[in-house]
Amino acid sequence: MSAPNPASTGLSRTLIARQPYPHRHHNIYRATMSAPNPASTGLFINGTRETGQDVRTGNVTAALAVANIVKTSLGPVGLDKMLVDDIGDVLITNDGATILKSLEVEHPAARVLVDLANLQDSEVGDGTTSVVIIASELLRRGNDLVKNGIHPTTIISGYRSALKAAVSYIKKEMVVHVDNLGDEHLMNAARTSMSSKIIGKESDFFSKMAVDAVKSVKMTATAADVAGYEAMGSSTSATSNKHKYPLSAIHILKAHGKSSMESHLIDGGFAINAMRAAQGMPTMVESTPEAPVKIAMLDMNLQRHRMGMGVQVIVKDPAEIENIKKREMDITKERINKIIDAGAKVVLTTKGVDDLCMKYFVEAGIICARRCVREDLKRLAKATGGRVVTTMADMEGNEAFDADCLGACDSVREVRIGDGEMLYVYGCKGHGASTIVLRGANEYMLDEMDRALHDSLCVVKRMLESNTLVPGGGAAEAALSVHLDDYAHTIDSREQVVIQEYADALLVIPKTLAVNAAKDASELVAKLRSVHAKGQHGDDDPSLKYMGLDLIEGSIRDNLKAGVVEPAISKIKSLRFATEAAITILRIDDRITLNAAQ
Repeated sequence: MSAPNPASTGLSRTLIARQPYPHRHHNIYRATMSAPNPASTGLFINGTRETGQDVRTGNVTAALAVANIVKTSLGPVGLDKMLVDDIGDVLITNDGATILKSLEVEHPAARVLVDLANLQDSEVGDGTTSVVIIASELLRRGNDLVKNGIHPTTIISGYRSALKAAVSYIKKEMVVHVDNLGDEHLMNAARTSMSSKIIGKESDFFSKMAVDAVKSVKMTATAADVAGYEAMGSSTSATSNKHKYPLSAIHILKAHGKSSMESHLIDGGFAINAMRAAQGMPTMVESTPEAPVKIAMLDMNLQRHRMGMGVQVIVKDPAEIENIKKREMDITKERINKIIDAGAKVVLTTKGVDDLCMKYFVEAGIICARRCVREDLKRLAKATGGRVVTTMADMEGNEAFDADCLGACDSVREVRIGDGEMLYVYGCKGHGASTIVLRGANEYMLDEMDRALHDSLCVVKRMLESNTLVPGGGAAEAALSVHLDDYAHTIDSREQVVIQEYADALLVIPKTLAVNAAKDASELVAKLRSVHAKGQHGDDDPSLKYMGLDLIEGSIRDNLKAGVVEPAISKIKSLRFATEAAITILRIDDRITLNAAQ
């Protein structure tokens, strides 16, 4: 006689466990200990529930699927991805954050990796692909450890202690403090960043442009900024200099036509994608020794004044209609005269300018541009020391234009670029600004150049603010792997195995770099590890810890000498972010997906 089915009898599991079947007692009790069925416990969840190893395996598989998408785009010989959206728009890129942002990832664990790439992009600007690859490798190895009977809590604490040891090793041994950072180091970092991008072949040209652009927006840092640099582990001279480099002050404009090598930087200047509103206006306004060129930036309509909606005017004399129309014109004329009297020689507005207003500007010899982008005007206001004016009303209810709102510069010219015209503002008198005008064959190329240049600008900014760099090309990861292997032998608990796995996981970066370069990954990584082991175990040659991969020749070289460097903060943050993301996903052991409401 077999044991009764609990569902058919309606009896609870506890009662069934007490049935007198001695030869089946063990099996029945084991069924009692398993996860209760929601229906039988009375917990009617409107959804599905996954627990234990199933949910962990599902999360890891999803994370690996996301990492595999970006894996082949890592390194100087990485490949590009073509993304086509639902309306047929094409995006060609190998920037990890952009690829993942464009994917509609539905799996919640995989979405953690997408957020991770975006976080690295906003915090550091570069290293988005490598941070996702490291996180997925840590997850894969963590999941294997759980299958082998090690508790997730042990894995999490092991990962944390490995991260702590790795960061302290980077800060003590790998970081090179460059107190007076010369342009050569900055350009090397910018070259390393753009080596995998579309402008990698012209990296000498663009790296110089990136360094000049970032240096041109130098500002005095506040006390809060200085505290931030110290927290990032910057060297003492960087904090004593107290400078910051806001990338928002660098304006990037894209114009079709010509080759990418004809892109140029307007140092201390600004370019706006706008043209004169009328042909009668001058194409150029120059400053005099006594007075600079004044620019008015408006966020309001310069059109004939109209009555508000719902206003009724009853006119008995037809002549009064003409007076009303004349007054409407006069209100606009008075507004424009107030702007002109304040000393403005250039007027830029985000809204429209009608023919009546244009006439007054033409007569006064003023350049006027309409429908400018609001963000561009905000940047220009910062660059020229002016303010964007949204209304001319003052506290008394009258209209006035404050001359303090005007920006100042040396000259404004209309220049023909590609198919259209742009307004170039030279010699801005504000907090410093510069514009990079990118030239290229088509939209896809220009967009990818913009992304590559943004990454390089971020790297140069981080280098200038923290004054520290580490060798690239897998050097830091290989050194950490050897160091953590040794560190693991000093631990006398189960965490030893976890730290060894963490050390092996870091080798995924040099392995992926070698595979993407069509080289023998196993042999190269073995050589790299042996060189670093020699350096850490008694060999007095200090340059051994800077040895990394040369992916063109397929050999090992001193990457610090070769100029393959990146900011230390980029390496430290990517390790921190990747470990935290892996821990977040490994902690999950239950997933309840609720059904949609009917």
